[in-house]
Amino acid sequence: MKRVVVGLSGGVDSSVAAYLLKEQGYEVIGLFMKNWHDDTVTISNECPWLEDSNDALLVAEKLGIPFQTVDLSEQYKERIVDYMFNEYENGRTPNPDVLCNREIKFDVFMKIALSLGADYVATGHYCRKGTLEKDGKEIYQLLAGVDGNKDQSYFLCQLSQEQLSKALFPIGELTKPQVREIAAQMELVTAEKKDSQGLCFIGKVRLPEFLQQQLQPKEGLIYEIAADNPVYTEEKPQFSSLEEQLAYEAKNIAYSPETGKVVGKHQGAHYYTIGQRKGLNVGGTKEPLFIIATDVKSNAIYTGQGHNHPGLFKKALFVKNTEVHWIREDLALKPGETLDIMARIRYRQPLQKARLHQFENGLYVAFEEPQSAITEGQFVSWHLEDELVGSGVIS
Repeated sequence: MKRVVVGLSGGVDSSVAAYLLKEQGYEVIGLFMKNWHDDTVTISNECPWLEDSNDALLVAEKLGIPFQTVDLSEQYKERIVDYMFNEYENGRTPNPDVLCNREIKFDVFMKIALSLGADYVATGHYCRKGTLEKDGKEIYQLLAGVDGNKDQSYFLCQLSQEQLSKALFPIGELTKPQVREIAAQMELVTAEKKDSQGLCFIGKVRLPEFLQQQLQPKEGLIYEIAADNPVYTEEKPQFSSLEEQLAYEAKNIAYSPETGKVVGKHQGAHYYTIGQRKGLNVGGTKEPLFIIATDVKSNAIYTGQGHNHPGLFKKALFVKNTEVHWIREDLALKPGETLDIMARIRYRQPLQKARLHQFENGLYVAFEEPQSAITEGQFVSWHLEDELVGSGVIS
């Protein structure tokens, strides 16, 4: 009998994942990951991890499977939290959920599971795993979940072939309502439980407050850039190569205080991200202000009015070679090669038509339509039909 360790998070998805695996004849062990114990940064008085671990325990008891808690808070702090602070400090916006899957669930946690004699690790993600054979070798595929509204393959975009080979996603063929129905039929305590919000496993944390604990506030100015500013209307230069053109389309406009007018003050450029609208506290504009650029060196924030402001849009983005990751290593591009794909630059964004261009110094993703709020530090994923084949950190 194959042994599977399920990451029981105390939510309905992982509860049903454990139940389905048991039904399929696996020997199932439930493990709860405790990744955080600094209760000073959660918003409310409730202690989310205690409540969650208790729910996970009740589910394990109901299903009759062994259960234990593993404390990964040290690794979580080192690999996720410290990394996040460092990225924000440098003016980038990391994605902790993608990192948590790559670094914690499918690395640290997976190693613990395998040391317990597990053949597989299972999670409650809405995605599927496929296999195909190529040149006599088995290749694993990361496929979208059947529930288009809940597909979470994006969060797993950094997994490797080795990690996928040991992963199971039992609820990938189901929709959320079906999952809740199964939980209700089984009278699982998590059946009606709301989906967790907030950082992967830290619980209900408000990011600005969380960041403020580590990153010192630093007063700076907010500038507004008019939509008809010359920086948007200047003529494009002549390009001598496609690479030059893509570099031009992917680059960030260098704003300076002289290009805009002062409309307010902020407490630190490192707390803000491209495309953000809330938290600026600047009134009196015809349309809402959106952040179009931040400069952590000069501690300035640049904004534009309305979600169609030209400063929000770019046609291409760049991924350094060291940040290019192919789940399907057999499809990796060599310099000079291109590939037509569908891409997304954030979770739940509808897939966008694009083309990958691999050059000696890195990979460009050129979109058919200009994209709003392409953000440094976030992940771009690329897909062929319903398969996520690779991803990279936007630079």
